[in-house]
Amino acid sequence: MSDLIWTLVFAQVAMGGFDTLYHHELTERLAWRPSQARELRLHGVRNLAYAAMFVLLGWSRPQGILAVALIALMLGELVLTLWDFVEEDRTRKLPASERVTHTLLTLNYGVFLALVLPVLAGWAERPTALAPAAYGVWSGLCVLAAVAVLVFGLRDLAAAGRTRRIVASDPVPLVAGLAPRRSILVTGATGLIGRRLVAALVGAGHEVTALTRDRATAAGLPAPIRIVTDLGQIADDARIDAIVNLAGEPISDGLWTPAKRRRIVRSRLAVTRAVVALVARLERRPVVLVSGSAIGWYGLRGDEVLDEAADGLDCFSRTVCRRWERAALLAQDLGVRVVRLRIGLVLALDGGALSRMLTPFEFGLGGPFGAGRHWMSWIHLDDLVRLIAHAIATPGLAGPLNGTAPEPVRNAAFARALGRALNRPALLPAPAAPLRLVLGAFADELLLQGQRVAPAAALASGFRFIHPALDGALDDLLGNRTRQPEPEASQRGALASA
Repeated sequence: MSDLIWTLVFAQVAMGGFDTLYHHELTERLAWRPSQARELRLHGVRNLAYAAMFVLLGWSRPQGILAVALIALMLGELVLTLWDFVEEDRTRKLPASERVTHTLLTLNYGVFLALVLPVLAGWAERPTALAPAAYGVWSGLCVLAAVAVLVFGLRDLAAAGRTRRIVASDPVPLVAGLAPRRSILVTGATGLIGRRLVAALVGAGHEVTALTRDRATAAGLPAPIRIVTDLGQIADDARIDAIVNLAGEPISDGLWTPAKRRRIVRSRLAVTRAVVALVARLERRPVVLVSGSAIGWYGLRGDEVLDEAADGLDCFSRTVCRRWERAALLAQDLGVRVVRLRIGLVLALDGGALSRMLTPFEFGLGGPFGAGRHWMSWIHLDDLVRLIAHAIATPGLAGPLNGTAPEPVRNAAFARALGRALNRPALLPAPAAPLRLVLGAFADELLLQGQRVAPAAALASGFRFIHPALDGALDDLLGNRTRQPEPEASQRGALASA
């Protein structure tokens, strides 16, 4: 086997590894999407075939019928790959980078086959035998590649079976407290929270108007729905009973460069000011504006228990939230009840911090951030949607409203709980110093420090959490049906001390 053939082999490995880690794991999180069960099976079978190919090519010279079998395996691999590409195109919208990667993988594999098949055909003419062979560093790399694809192949096959247990609940009951046939404007409707909220509202028969910058991103929203790309498209005489304002540049998807910080602030202020301007010109003004904010409003407060009456300490997150809330409060002067929803860590499979943690934890590489002593104030996505509906439907609810479950936990306890839910260890901490070196203030405010937040206003208003405790919330999301249900948790805002 020539060095050129081996170069093509490991070019395939490099591109396939990028496709798997970046697209399948980090971006699309296919292992936790029930809709992709067939794709996962294809990935699993294909990876097991790759593992056999790497071992046979790296450490042996198959001859006779064994060489013919290897040729058949390589051609079958080509069929599986093309089938996989068709399945991916059919079931999900592929990003441009994934399409380019698929094209390069196909071309590279074609050239590899053109070079290796004549070699294997020559070996096929010899008496059947599995002659040992070694190709120096290439053989060593084959072992590493075989182990990697074997691990991912077995995991993907297991994940395909697991998807049967991951069943999203009917969203309609989440907004059961609303009066019928409300007309509701949702900004940020294509985000993690917005999509679940819109699905619940539309399913319950409410009239939903969704603001999005790009109509194409709203293609997956349920019908019937009205989509606008600018609030100026809403007529002065339009009926809007409530507004839920969730729009803004994602805060945790990149380094906080000066340009990123400006986008984070400006995006929130621009949409919120546009919402207030819409309220001002509507002939019939909405009753309530539920405007997004975050528990970053409180700053970094250590072990102090923070309810809605608590003050904040200055940091970038607090600056963003303070300006965002101040812009929303202008709607009060127009006679609108304003609820400032301070959202914690939202637990969901479709996005957010939990979805990014699943891959390392599933492979046994998870653990706490730093010392793991800081608090994580979390909330199940469905409870957050229920809380938004509760805020709309409760006339006496105004001002700040903490969107967090009543039992926050320390980061180390969160890591242990996620490890238990996945039946994996959670022993590998992410050291604080490298995180601070690479991420700067982002690391301190979002990864290494936090807030111990109590949902006092929600509980006082009569709201009851479906998922007050972390173990139950994770079991619900991850489809765990075998663990014993935990005892009924207190709804009086008890705080975990672990």
